[in-house]
Amino acid sequence: MEVTVKHLGDVKFEIGARRHTLICDQPAENGGHDEGMTPPEFFLGSLGSCAAFYAVAYLKKKGLPREGVEVRVTAEKAGPPARLDNFKIEVQVPTPLSEADRIGVDDAVHRCLIHNTLLHPPTVRIELKAPVNA
Repeated sequence: MEVTVKHLGDVKFEIGARRHTLICDQPAENGGHDEGMTPPEFFLGSLGSCAAFYAVAYLKKKGLPREGVEVRVTAEKAGPPARLDNFKIEVQVPTPLSEADRIGVDDAVHRCLIHNTLLHPPTVRIELKAPVNA
């Protein structure tokens, strides 16, 4: 997997993956123009859309209605160091579920790739590439 991020000026960035692009920006109080979500909002969106994907996949597999599934993700700022903590994922399924299907949806959401990445912190390597001053 790969994304590229290009600076567009001020605190605005274009994020590209495959043939898709998104704009990342900051609210005015952080020097931006509020033309896109902030990095933490994208992060929560990633977690929420992953959870929704797994919930819907379970419902589809069981032949249950999946229209109207909604996921809400919240987190709090923590630190130091600055980070997000106390994540909460709320999965709203608009159709009644049996106890077995409630457990099934819950188990499915717990298989979310992003959720599991947070539970098992990955290694992160940062490489700075810049020309050397002569």
